[in-house]
Amino acid sequence: MKNRKFFNPSSGAEKRKGAVEMPFAWLFSLIVGAFILFLAIFAVVKIMQTENVAIDAATAKEVGVLLNPLETGFEAAKTTSLILPKDTRIYNRCTKDETFGRQTIRLSQKNFGKWSDTDVNVGFSNKYLFSNNYTEGKKFFIFSKPFEFPFKIADVIYITSANDKYCFENSPADVSDELSNLGQENIFIKDCPANSVRVCFSGNCEIRVNLESKYVEKRDSKMYFTDNTLMYAAIFSDSDTYECQLKRLMQRGEELTSLYIEKSNIIAAKGCSSNLGNDLSVLSSQFNVVDSSVNLNSAVVDAVQNIGVENGASNCKLW
Repeated sequence: MKNRKFFNPSSGAEKRKGAVEMPFAWLFSLIVGAFILFLAIFAVVKIMQTENVAIDAATAKEVGVLLNPLETGFEAAKTTSLILPKDTRIYNRCTKDETFGRQTIRLSQKNFGKWSDTDVNVGFSNKYLFSNNYTEGKKFFIFSKPFEFPFKIADVIYITSANDKYCFENSPADVSDELSNLGQENIFIKDCPANSVRVCFSGNCEIRVNLESKYVEKRDSKMYFTDNTLMYAAIFSDSDTYECQLKRLMQRGEELTSLYIEKSNIIAAKGCSSNLGNDLSVLSSQFNVVDSSVNLNSAVVDAVQNIGVENGASNCKLW
């Protein structure tokens, strides 16, 4: 009986059972681990999206604050630059609702090759920003000029990307001098880069300025202007933005006219009449009908110029 081996029929089954159970245990662990990893990644993505929205909104507010120093009472143009750490799109939105309309800014920044998607708009009722529908880059140039019609209505602000080069060809001396004094890296009067957007005052190019008829033509749209302030606005804007912001300026002009009429009545009661009350009332109604730049006709411009001359010659100036 020595060295006799007994066969155990259950031992092989148990080994096979163990061999089968181990892969299922591992598979279950892998499934649970993958699910936990998915939840973690999902949570991180959601947090990053939330953070991106918050960063975009905060940056948009900072852009709005940056515009404040450009609002100046001086006639000369002022400029500054804005540098952001990431590729950024600054969306310019304008609405004509309410008394003064509304300027809104929305930012989208590039993260991991994709643009952040946010519907957070930062709004202002007292800013007039002229640019394309959106401007893209890391560095932006911002400059401003006062718009007077005939009194100062507001400071007009222009924003362009350092990526967009503008070449001004055959520009008048006042335009060339003013733009040269700005010192912006993306505006050229001579020695223009090959990839620059050409702005010509005679001939045919991407942006055409007609000084005689006072309009800027680009992408088959004509935007009419009255002075260099609006001319720059038309050059650096798309037509929808230009027309909307122009209407907002007219809305503000109408409200300011009412204040000057009231001021005229007050000083007249004190024995100093400007004799502009009736003219200002007419001007107020003309502001109201300027729904587009086409309505900046000679009648409106002449009325504005005459009032400006009369106020300048008056002993009781209103502005």
